[in-house]
Amino acid sequence: MHKDGPVTQISKSAAPGKRPGLRACLMLLGAGLLCASAWGGAAKKPAASPASATTANDFVGAETCATCHEDVVKGFATNPHTKMTLMHGDHGITCENCHGAGKAHVEGGGDVTKIFDPAKAPAQVVDAKCLSCHAGAHPDFERSPHAKANVSCVSCHSVHAAAGKDHLLKASQPTLCFQCHTDVKPSFAMPFHHRVDEGLIKCSDCHDVHGTFLPNNLRSTVDQNLICTKCHTDVRGPFVFEHAPVKAEGCMGCHTPHGSQNARLLNMPNINVLCNQCHSQVAADTVHGMNAGSSDSVPCTSCHTYIHGSNMNAAFLR
Repeated sequence: MHKDGPVTQISKSAAPGKRPGLRACLMLLGAGLLCASAWGGAAKKPAASPASATTANDFVGAETCATCHEDVVKGFATNPHTKMTLMHGDHGITCENCHGAGKAHVEGGGDVTKIFDPAKAPAQVVDAKCLSCHAGAHPDFERSPHAKANVSCVSCHSVHAAAGKDHLLKASQPTLCFQCHTDVKPSFAMPFHHRVDEGLIKCSDCHDVHGTFLPNNLRSTVDQNLICTKCHTDVRGPFVFEHAPVKAEGCMGCHTPHGSQNARLLNMPNINVLCNQCHSQVAADTVHGMNAGSSDSVPCTSCHTYIHGSNMNAAFLR
């Protein structure tokens, strides 16, 4: 008999000779599993990582860097990264925040293997270094097509020799984007195009180059058409009578966004052919009594004027 009391206390209300209830058994089983899990977790817990070997004495300061890199340090005065000097109680280090502690590099007579050089490091390493500060502004970069293609931060940005100080870009838009996206560049030479080359809009007005949840880095909004309707306010809506393709497929169901040989950036040269992709030829011929697919027929939009949506007529008539 156990002197410390029974292992399991049966409720006084239980009938004599009966075993503990199901609830009590489940409680015991759950407690056993928790103990086993805790024991296993404690056994598998990795040892704490050793403290970094870098100490405050390993940093030499920008003044020491300037003895060899005077031109770079002098130009850094107008760089947005100068705010790093305010880190850690106004004792932040500028150069070494990105390049690492410089003592070994200096003592090695400028040994390039003893300092971090973003220009020679793998893309993932460079991105991790930049995102250690900029992750809050660009949380989706790692899932972006740019990151997956090993286009690192320094592929587009130059901390020391940027063309402009706003975003430290190596070149202005769209020149910078066209260096890789050569397949898109000719679209903006089409007879009808968005005025990107003219400087009216920029690639980044529609695309978030640091990544989104949408293909082609398109900016993500609750109403995805807002990418277009933020400028084309006359077709924004909401409307009493919505044109279903506008909501289902979006603007690109009918329009090519970069450039087109067709007026209004339409996907097809003939608007009736475009409409008949959804509205069958047979229905169009029957209702209108004309060959709706022919080039000399009356355009659908002659009657169905408000094709983006209407507040007056379900058929989008005038």
